[in-house]
Amino acid sequence: MDYVIPERPVSVSAVGISHVQGKPQNIAFITLLFNSSLIAHFHVNWLSPVKIRRVLLSGSRKMVVYDDLEPSEKIKVYDRGITVQQDREDIYKLMIGYRVGDMHAPQLDMTEALLKEARHFVDCVQHHKKPITSGESGLQIVKILESASESMNHNGKFMPLS
Repeated sequence: MDYVIPERPVSVSAVGISHVQGKPQNIAFITLLFNSSLIAHFHVNWLSPVKIRRVLLSGSRKMVVYDDLEPSEKIKVYDRGITVQQDREDIYKLMIGYRVGDMHAPQLDMTEALLKEARHFVDCVQHHKKPITSGESGLQIVKILESASESMNHNGKFMPLS
């Protein structure tokens, strides 16, 4: 998320449940709010019999679906969105047009992700570079997860993130 979204979330809400008494939650729904019109939502489920690793990014002009388990077309870009136009005769009436267009699946390098990550790590160590996923990124994730746990303890109340 940090790689794609240029801003940090300001609050988090989470609800979850544990199906084994006294153990951590094994199903959770986590929502992150941002100062802008962005929202991020995660569904995690350790009990699911089906492995799903899918990310949906919805924008005003296009939508992107990334599916890590897809063997050949991991990324699909959809020309799909809405157009909002104000009626000049009645300022209180909005005209909303839903746009459905083509789907494009760009050609990707099919190198295994873990291999690329290991090579990047070695390159950073050898050339004293800052990694894409730095310690700061890890700290931000830990803060979000701690606040999400606190939110679960308060029935999904939005918790501020510093």
